Amino acid sequence: MANLKEIRNRIVSVSSTMQITSAMKMVSAAKLKKAQDAITAMRPYANKLTELLQNFSGSIDSDTGSKYTDQRDVNNVLIVAITSNRGLCGAFNSNIIKHCLSMHKDNYAGKKVHFITIGKKAHDLIGKRHDVVSDHSKIYDELTFDNAAEIAEELMQLYTDESFDKIEIVYNKFKNAATQIVTTEQFLPILPMEQDSNTSTDYIFEPTKAAIVEELIPKSLKTQLFKSIRDSFASEHGARMTAMHKATDNATELRDQLKLTYNQARQAAITSEILEIVGGAEALNN
Repeated sequence: MANLKEIRNRIVSVSSTMQITSAMKMVSAAKLKKAQDAITAMRPYANKLTELLQNFSGSIDSDTGSKYTDQRDVNNVLIVAITSNRGLCGAFNSNIIKHCLSMHKDNYAGKKVHFITIGKKAHDLIGKRHDVVSDHSKIYDELTFDNAAEIAEELMQLYTDESFDKIEIVYNKFKNAATQIVTTEQFLPILPMEQDSNTSTDYIFEPTKAAIVEELIPKSLKTQLFKSIRDSFASEHGARMTAMHKATDNATELRDQLKLTYNQARQAAITSEILEIVGGAEALNN
């Protein structure tokens, strides 16, 4: 059994760790509320805009000349991996990395696959194995629509230049503080929504179909990317809050066990000293 001084030092160390994890949990909880409100407010608009775009893309003909709906043979694939800049958030980042590498190995075997990373964790881990076209980790310093729009414009340019035939986004979709869902969305080309027999797609275009294509599609794509980053940002704080909550509980349990061990060792030491004193007194009497 460890001596009393070693146990005391371990208790102090675990208590300090518990204070840190508890503080990180509270910070993440505060940030989560703001991030959750932002994605909850944005998601209906983004989903409706995407739905409208998919319905609309089904009525685009070749004369309209949309460069974002062209279906090409897939030889070059670009995957946008969205993670966080920091760790201590459980499996939040590793799930994205594993999914991206799995897509590279299974879904696009034999294809040329490149990556664009949003988040230092994705850049550090994916960059060791595969080609990273660019990294946009600094967007978290100021997460605004304009900054996300610049990344979306880069993606659109890479697609229209035919540098890539398909672009997909991989991110954690926020469900609640304890649940994040790894999600893959096709960014380009735009896929038309599957229509059932009861769905009408007879649109009246004002001013012209070409003008709507030019205005609506880029805006929708920028909104889609911004929503994905916002989703990932809220998921990050939810994952970190949950991870720090579990770490705090584990530290509390370990501290209580150490205190029990300390008290047992202290009691054993006191009992031993009493026995020695009693034994010495009996020896003197004899």
